[in-house]
Amino acid sequence: MLIRLTVRRMYCENPRCRRRTFVEQVDGLTVRYGRRTPVWCRVLEAAAVALAGRAGARFTVVLHSMVSRTTLLRLLMALPDPPWTAPRVLGVDDFATRRGQHYGTVLINYETGQPLDLLPGRDAETLAAWLREHPGLEIICRDRAGVYADGARTGAPQAVQVADPFHLWQNFATAVERRVRRHNVCLKPPDADENSIVHISFTDEQDPTKEMSPIETRLSERHRVVHTFLDQGHGIREIARELHMGAVRRAARAESPEQLLTGRHQPRRTQLDPCKPGRCCPRRWQGSR
Repeated sequence: MLIRLTVRRMYCENPRCRRRTFVEQVDGLTVRYGRRTPVWCRVLEAAAVALAGRAGARFTVVLHSMVSRTTLLRLLMALPDPPWTAPRVLGVDDFATRRGQHYGTVLINYETGQPLDLLPGRDAETLAAWLREHPGLEIICRDRAGVYADGARTGAPQAVQVADPFHLWQNFATAVERRVRRHNVCLKPPDADENSIVHISFTDEQDPTKEMSPIETRLSERHRVVHTFLDQGHGIREIARELHMGAVRRAARAESPEQLLTGRHQPRRTQLDPCKPGRCCPRRWQGSR
């Protein structure tokens, strides 16, 4: 559709006026310094909301309009936030802008799934301040982090705190996996008799034909790198700073990668270990009343 539009151009007779000319605007059709009509801008905004940058730019080609991804993102950022009211059930969880270093908190309406706000960091005071500004919450469905529990208890003491179903299933799956790995010696192959018990290893040292999973490969590599630095005389904190890695102490206590894979707790070694019951020691500590 080609529209031929004729408007009036008005001139200012004041020589001190910075705007020399004024162009008449048509409501709903033209805007000042606009290269697109308001209707077409709303179409591009809808494409940006649904598909964002690159995908939205490819979709606008079908609409016979060449728009870059940065233009769509600029239209998306210029949109006002949708209005919302204080929810009855609030969902609280964290997100990472840089995993392991920078985190934030996302708040959503748990009944509708609408995002409400993003908070910097994941500390209790920030969450408590937001809850004080938005009273009326009945239920807080949160991550199982202790800081969120403290923030919810301080900012909304009347609200009932429940655990997020995702984290409940995640913790349940992790507990089951660890329990199965600890009892892997009880597993028998289909062709084994009832009296034979075969130990199934989670490493490829005894079974070369078995392919390791990505988690097993990552834990084995972590164990190898940590013990390589330990053999060179580096400390735990120095290794953690150098590798930007967590759980370095747990990998250092494990004698083999299989102990990391099975999830068995490695007790901390102390100077009293030789004196514990069952150890070969001529003298043992005995409590006195």
